[in-house]
Amino acid sequence: MIQRRSSLLLGAVSILGLFLTGCSSVYLPNVPATPMFTNADEGYLGAHVNVKGNLSGTAGVAFTDNLAIIANGSYIDNKTTNQDFKQHLIEGGLGYYTVVGHSGRSVLEFYGGYGIGSTRDVDKRASISGTDPVEIRDLDFNKIFVQANFSSTRKNKLRLFGKQRTLNYGTAIRVSRIKMDRFDLNNAPAELEENLYIEPVFFTRMELNKGFQLQYTNGWNIGIMSNEYLKAGNAVFTLGLIYNFGKKK
Repeated sequence: MIQRRSSLLLGAVSILGLFLTGCSSVYLPNVPATPMFTNADEGYLGAHVNVKGNLSGTAGVAFTDNLAIIANGSYIDNKTTNQDFKQHLIEGGLGYYTVVGHSGRSVLEFYGGYGIGSTRDVDKRASISGTDPVEIRDLDFNKIFVQANFSSTRKNKLRLFGKQRTLNYGTAIRVSRIKMDRFDLNNAPAELEENLYIEPVFFTRMELNKGFQLQYTNGWNIGIMSNEYLKAGNAVFTLGLIYNFGKKK
């Protein structure tokens, strides 16, 4: 009886492991640019990282009182006992921004853009020699996105470490179409997939010094299409450093 229960338990664990492996997505969303511009000639730089080593960089320049360009990039090379995941992504966009509200403490932005990236995702299992690959997924993809940002500055500052510090709260809603250009499964060509993602992101910024802010970002993605590999499942949780320069107010 004990042996039977042990066999059933091991079988259940194996099925669960296969299920969890099948649920992994080959697309990892990056941190979107949220410069929250207020005037022409303003610049924005951001660097973000999470505990898995996912590095994201964001940048932007407002070249008129309402038009701006943005650029994003991300890179991760994370190795664990069960999985190796490597991805890089670069993108750029053009958009419109405006200050809203009677107090002038809120900013609204709209952007659209294009990006490219690649992913190598390897599932592994333990063996006598160490680990062996179970499934290898290797792909190149392109990305088209539209994005809306909204941010508001808190009226009352927060006193922390002996100084009054400005707090900003914001939301970025992004809709991204991801399409595979190449997909190799276990080193053999496989059927291409595409998906439409809704990616809500929320961020909080705290002023550190003039122009510099600490930003916490969290969010997730929702896949509209039903796919085996290119689907939702990866979230965004990062801590970043933001630098804005050229702001007149």
